[in-house]
Amino acid sequence: MPTMDFQGKQIEIDEDGYIVNLDDWTKELADHIAKIEGIDMTESHWEVVNFLRDYYQKYQIAPMIKILVKEIGKVMGPEKGNTKYLYELYPGGPAKQACKIAGLPKPTGCV
Repeated sequence: MPTMDFQGKQIEIDEDGYIVNLDDWTKELADHIAKIEGIDMTESHWEVVNFLRDYYQKYQIAPMIKILVKEIGKVMGPEKGNTKYLYELYPGGPAKQACKIAGLPKPTGCV
């Protein structure tokens, strides 16, 4: 299995670059992955990452984009719970890219 070198450690990742062991995740690793993805993390980015991590902890699944938009809308309001806003934050795909940064598995339904 491939690995990512981070702070002198080898972090195991899958073929799509998602970390395999969720316990390896740290905010510093998230920043590192975000930089690789071409994203400068802001408070708005962290809001989505923290939402995803809470969602995963509760349901043990990474939500696909349709569910992500709906659930963020319920919690953060319609100005944030829409695809346009989320794609502005995560142009590589809000569900896929944000889950990768959040240290979660690739969402179901994502190619």
